Amino acid sequence: MVARRLCAGLVEKMREEKMHTGFIRQLLLACVLLLAFPSVLFAAAEPQEIRIAVVAMGAGGKQVFVGTPQLVSQDPVLKAELDKRHIKLTWVPVATSAVASEVNEDFASHNIDFAYYGDLPSVILNASGISTRLVAPGNLGSNVYLVVPPNSTAHSIQDLKGKRIALNRGRPWEVTFGKLLAANGLSFSDFKVVNLNPQAGASALAAGSVDAFFTLSDAYTLSDKGVGKIIWSTKQAPNDWKMRAELWGSQDFVSKYPDLTQLLVTADIRAVHWISQQQNRDAYLQDQARFGYPESVIRRDADNENVSWKDYWSPLYSPAIGSHYQAVVQHARSTGLIRNNVDVNNLILPQFVAAGVKDLGLGTYWN
Repeated sequence: MVARRLCAGLVEKMREEKMHTGFIRQLLLACVLLLAFPSVLFAAAEPQEIRIAVVAMGAGGKQVFVGTPQLVSQDPVLKAELDKRHIKLTWVPVATSAVASEVNEDFASHNIDFAYYGDLPSVILNASGISTRLVAPGNLGSNVYLVVPPNSTAHSIQDLKGKRIALNRGRPWEVTFGKLLAANGLSFSDFKVVNLNPQAGASALAAGSVDAFFTLSDAYTLSDKGVGKIIWSTKQAPNDWKMRAELWGSQDFVSKYPDLTQLLVTADIRAVHWISQQQNRDAYLQDQARFGYPESVIRRDADNENVSWKDYWSPLYSPAIGSHYQAVVQHARSTGLIRNNVDVNNLILPQFVAAGVKDLGLGTYWN
């Protein structure tokens, strides 16, 4: 409507001024094109930067990122495409101890456009009214472990009923804890859950302040130091019990700049394609040792999976991802972490991965 009024006004003005007929014809042609493709006039101007939140650590005096983001940050194709547009790629570091809260606060404050982070905090954020979208799935998921002191007589979660368990509430592995309890006919009320971040939880276990600790691969470090022993892990459970972390984008950014979103997602696919090749497995695992955990810990965490290394890194959407997030929403509501429902179908945008896989000629690689 605005474009139509603008064109009509311009033509009338030209006639009043008795301008050359040929010029008026050119103006009319331009107006026809504008009316047919109004987005040309009203398209959003590209941003000066793309801001991505990521878990970052210092190594050798440099800032490095855990997992896929490190490869994405070094992607020459992505850099060249953004340079053409004079757009800067800005990585926003977040602390391991507070990833969920920091990323959600940054999304809410419009300080970031994308983030690599977990499933439960993403659901919590969307339930609060801040809309983000899953634009690129991560790998199959991270393992979670139940650790007890070395002298503990507990052999299962059942043996810990009524005991103190350190768990970082609101973090992705809380969903796994809930599944473990439900599978054993237990609930949160059967335990004294102590809300501690991973670093504080490890210290509490070592000091004997808690009877168990529900955590990630740092469980192997505690075992190696003789301050803990692993009595359960997701390696003994269905794959959808693992903790998922993905690439999430602000709905506002994704809808305004789908081409820029596509560039980032395609770079992410290039990264996981390289990682997923068996000949690159050792190099990738060795590189991850720069982030604080010994290589032996990283390898033990990665070993004994029931899928191939290639399939573990598949970025393809599957019904299992939707089911996983339905379970996350259900957990968040049942435990009071959220009050409003979250429509999982609205969270997931599969078109960017589909286009990226096609553009890279990987249509049959993970099938």
